Amino acid sequence: MDRMPAWADAVLVPLFSLLLAALLSALVILAIGENPVEAFNLMVEGALMRSAGWGYTLYYATNFIFTGLAVSVAFHAKLFNIGGEGQATVGGLGVALICLYIPWPHWSLALVGAALGAAAFGALWALIPAYLQAKRGSHIVITTIMFNFIAAALLNYVLVNLLKPAGQMDPASPVFPPATHLPTFQDMFATEAVPLFRGAPGNVTFFVAILACLLVWLLIWRTRLGYEIRALGHSESAARYAGISPVKIVVVAMLISGGLAGLMAVNTAMGEAERLVMNATEGAGFIGIAVALMGRNHPIGVFLAAILFGFLYQGGAELALWTNIPRELIVVIQALVILFTGALDNMVRMPLERIFLAFRKERA
Repeated sequence: MDRMPAWADAVLVPLFSLLLAALLSALVILAIGENPVEAFNLMVEGALMRSAGWGYTLYYATNFIFTGLAVSVAFHAKLFNIGGEGQATVGGLGVALICLYIPWPHWSLALVGAALGAAAFGALWALIPAYLQAKRGSHIVITTIMFNFIAAALLNYVLVNLLKPAGQMDPASPVFPPATHLPTFQDMFATEAVPLFRGAPGNVTFFVAILACLLVWLLIWRTRLGYEIRALGHSESAARYAGISPVKIVVVAMLISGGLAGLMAVNTAMGEAERLVMNATEGAGFIGIAVALMGRNHPIGVFLAAILFGFLYQGGAELALWTNIPRELIVVIQALVILFTGALDNMVRMPLERIFLAFRKERA
């Protein structure tokens, strides 16, 4: 047995990958003439040491939880769904239509309706790539990339020609009715004596994301459907032998994946902007790939990785505001994290496996 324990694979490999990415990021910061220690302290101060910073960090993390879970579910079926950006974009249309054209009496009911609408629209946007993969052999990577661009064009058309109020120059929908506005962390936790989360966009959708993590765990590891998804991901021939239909599982897994990505729009459209705007996803669909890779496609890992990337987003904004470090540097840091947790995963894994193997031999 030359493999390391499961806990080491889940904890040590991502941890060492993250440390290597941080080391290289520090060298990049040094190369542009800044102090990496001061930069890190500023990121921690801006993202974690103030309630408003936590509000932004958890707002970004909410987006990444949904898109990370979307990638994870598809990956368990051996599918690489990189269409989360488009599925979240179309999910926003579902949120807007639900909020604008149904008279909701209370935000809690509107939240349920908007979540169902966002998930349905996101799932439908994943349906065609899923069908093409299952029945025609079209590669899911290519089709989902193409559908990202189609979704952006569709949103642009709908906002400019259908939803934009008359006389408004901004390509955006009308503001959603007040009854659909979700409570923010400030509304939920702040008092006159302790004004927490002032101005931060974090809202109740964060708890919906936590619920989604629990439901995905139950689906993948505690249901027959989850077993079939994982069986197909491990071996299509074995799955066929066991009576599992690859066509059915590919389509169902992609529908669930697309629905999870679509749910991200509840946070951006309903929770933060309170209307549908262009480019609300801001690359979260692609960040979800890194979150899933770093989280080992497990809901707990996805949750923790999403918090990390939320910290990087908010910390990067603080760096851009208070130092000469450009905002684009955070993209470099994210790329390094993706590089070490994805492409160079074996560079960390293999030495650790040798260490554990040597330790076993010594004990034997």
